[in-house]
Amino acid sequence: MNTKIESLGKRTIPNPTKSGDYLSENAVVTFETMFADSKMVGPHFQKQPTLLEQAGALEKIYFDPRWVSAGIVTCGGLCPGINDVIRVLVMELHYHYGVRRILGFRYGYQGLVKSYGHHPHELTPDSVDDIQHMGGTILSSSRGPQDPGEMLDYLQECGINILFCIGGDGTLRGALAIHEEAKRRGQKIAVIGIPKTIDNDIYMVQKTFGFSTAFSKSLEAVTCAHTEAKGTYNGIGLVKLMGRHSGFIAANTALASGDANFVLIPEQDFDLEGEGAFLPLLKQRLLARKHAVIIVAEGAGQKYVTTTGTDASGNTRLGNIGLFLKEKIIEYFKKEKVPASLKYIDPSYIIRSVPANPDDSVFCRFLAQYAVHAGMAGKTGMLVGMWNNIFTHVPIELATSQRKVLNPETNKLWQAVIESTGQPFSMKDRSS
Repeated sequence: MNTKIESLGKRTIPNPTKSGDYLSENAVVTFETMFADSKMVGPHFQKQPTLLEQAGALEKIYFDPRWVSAGIVTCGGLCPGINDVIRVLVMELHYHYGVRRILGFRYGYQGLVKSYGHHPHELTPDSVDDIQHMGGTILSSSRGPQDPGEMLDYLQECGINILFCIGGDGTLRGALAIHEEAKRRGQKIAVIGIPKTIDNDIYMVQKTFGFSTAFSKSLEAVTCAHTEAKGTYNGIGLVKLMGRHSGFIAANTALASGDANFVLIPEQDFDLEGEGAFLPLLKQRLLARKHAVIIVAEGAGQKYVTTTGTDASGNTRLGNIGLFLKEKIIEYFKKEKVPASLKYIDPSYIIRSVPANPDDSVFCRFLAQYAVHAGMAGKTGMLVGMWNNIFTHVPIELATSQRKVLNPETNKLWQAVIESTGQPFSMKDRSS
């Protein structure tokens, strides 16, 4: 893996933050931390291990703060914590580095294309003072790519030296395109990504902001589903949670609640009927305990539903597995002549639009601070992440090369879910 971070040039300007807590230029974090046997550690580190650049303030920076104009853009779907990040970016740039011109580009990457007419807003400490208490993004958002040449033209016209891109996989790909176009033109602009996705599926990043809030709010939905299920004879509570490709929200919610009996995720295939399949197992649970709670991630079981093209970002429009399962479960128990009462809950848009919880707010603060340190140091084509609980720099090209998923075969989180729910590891039909 190429983990080297690009820089715009030599750092010669003293850091005005005067914190004294500066990193060395070569501070790194090791990627590998676990070994099957202690005897493997020595030989491993005699080779060249995978290293990630550590995030933090440097004693010398690249940009002279007096001449810096910074830009901030938010793209993609809403996520708890976006406003926290915007606020801290502005505060850190203004108070600690002395940057006086910060522009917020509205409506995502559309705001970087002049022809749309979305004029940027000047952001000041006063204008962002209390936005952390609000959900959503004060800059608004949009989906879909824009022409990197047009975006760079407008950034140049606005005099932007540092661009902070807050978003998920699609946003980061757009940031990479801007970075590559700037490099091709020889334009000195630092492009810094701050990964935002409820699904927690960014590669080489331990966790993303919004994830903690998402599964905390998801827990409320599962608690309600459990109450509904126990409130009637043979009650079933079915909750659909976010997670297009990764089951991290579903898995963490199940563990936090302790009430889920089945968790269906995109990474684990399942069959509906047959020996050892989902519906017969659900019947067994209902006959034995008279209630059941099911959590399904939105990307699970897509072989059963019809997809409908792609959205503006190029993502496949998933079929609604939640409504499909609701109908199939009702149909199955009628066929089996087993009375059952099902309640279906889909809290997706409630979850993603709420303000960040305290854990995410603190996390957002660190991400934004380290993003500013990186941008002022002239780092570019990178995002701020976390690995082994230490903040790191990751090349955007590497982070977007694949998606982080929950591997059921090896992931301890999924093994804990299996133990918590009591569901079998596989719910595939064994009769064929």
